[in-house]
Amino acid sequence: MKKYLSIGEAAKAVHTTSETLRHYDRIGLVKPSQKDECTNYRYYTEHDIVWLNTVRALQLMDLPLQEIKKVLDYDNLEDTIAFLAQAEKKADEKIAALQYSKSKIQLAKADYEKKLQERENLNGNVIKDYPERVILLSDTLEMPTLNNLWNYLNHFYGKVTPALKEQFTFEDLAGIYTENKVSRLFATCIRYGEIDGLRVLPKGKYLCASCTEESREQTLSEAIEIARMKYSVEPIFTVQLIMVSSILRWNYEVQVYIGS
Repeated sequence: MKKYLSIGEAAKAVHTTSETLRHYDRIGLVKPSQKDECTNYRYYTEHDIVWLNTVRALQLMDLPLQEIKKVLDYDNLEDTIAFLAQAEKKADEKIAALQYSKSKIQLAKADYEKKLQERENLNGNVIKDYPERVILLSDTLEMPTLNNLWNYLNHFYGKVTPALKEQFTFEDLAGIYTENKVSRLFATCIRYGEIDGLRVLPKGKYLCASCTEESREQTLSEAIEIARMKYSVEPIFTVQLIMVSSILRWNYEVQVYIGS
């Protein structure tokens, strides 16, 4: 006499849920050997447990249920081998995609670690020495947004004519340049050619202060006033470097030139 297991017992035996076994029954993947017509209770045999364990093993190969249903219907080894060969190919493709994703994650992680190491926890204003820097101003972008910071450098490479593209390389650094009350976003050039929109930030000392978006205008005003009162400098321009603070957030470092 066959030993029957309730749906709960069968689910426990194959480490799944009763609802999963009901779903297998509904789609015709694995049907119970017996079903009470009055109560609709399902009962499973040891043979059913073997089929359920096979389904679970195939699921671990990342195969969808409809594909599993097909392979369980095969009655010859040739079809089974061909199916598994195709499944192996798909697995290799997923492994390659995951490896590519991992490499991108590692690059992003390294980039954020570098930004963290370079960022200084500034309290108030400090003086920093900067070398000469060449920047390229945007014709249209005035303030940073999530939209324009995403693929930020593509905007500036797009500004360069095809004939000059090989002459330009940009640092992964964004900022706001303000002169005569006109502000434009800029990219910092590593290599550059002759093109409209270039500005040279002179070598020398800069009065710097960190701030958030909310405190940016006040911090900039205070830095300009300190430059006037303490260093007797009337700033011709100001720079506000965009300092990444997380994936979708940023702060600023205000920079006011006070002389060589």
